[in-house]
Amino acid sequence: MSSISQNWPILRDRIARAAHSVGRVSEEIEVIAVSKTRTAQEVEVAHRCGLTTVGENRVQEAEEKKVLVSAPLSWHMIGHLQSNKAGKAVQLFDVVQSVDRFSLAQALDRRARAIDRRIEVMLQVNTADSTSQSGAHPDELVELAGRVAELPSLKICGLMTIGAHSDDEHAVRASFARLRVLKESVQAAEIENISMRHLSMGMSGDFEWAIAEGSTMLRLGTALFGARDVV
Repeated sequence: MSSISQNWPILRDRIARAAHSVGRVSEEIEVIAVSKTRTAQEVEVAHRCGLTTVGENRVQEAEEKKVLVSAPLSWHMIGHLQSNKAGKAVQLFDVVQSVDRFSLAQALDRRARAIDRRIEVMLQVNTADSTSQSGAHPDELVELAGRVAELPSLKICGLMTIGAHSDDEHAVRASFARLRVLKESVQAAEIENISMRHLSMGMSGDFEWAIAEGSTMLRLGTALFGARDVV
């Protein structure tokens, strides 16, 4: 398995080339190191390579891993989150990217307020119209954004999506482009307490297409850490 220190320079070059090809600069694109099933030691190595943000899919795994990591990192929740895990989530994470319904936002707001925290959240949208993916319906996004923006302990900082599960570049890019258009719709609504500075889209298999469609945040696991061990 390739090491993180070997993979990261290659990834940085690919990101830079993808950005340059569409008139962008790589400095405006943040990489989230997706550490699902990875060890605390691997996370520490990622930090030594220059990465400053990690993404976890499960609250319990993040809770167990975070106490073993001494590096000063920003922790993002990127997986589906149940409302009954909101209390743990607001203690563990700096950003919750997977807010896809108002009931979850309410739970996060209530729990954050109880510990005197204000956390950043992103609204997850199902731009691929997939029954197997989480995310708010695109037609309901502006209304959801308006309601979440009224919750005092949450701050919306952008949108997140998972690209269409397809090898068809056109289909995948269309799901990313849709999120960019939705960002513009939210901005046009001029809702207070909202920043649309982040578009979190693009993973190991499709991040170059996501960059072409305006991603500012890539969620990379396998491309960074290497293939997961098969048990």
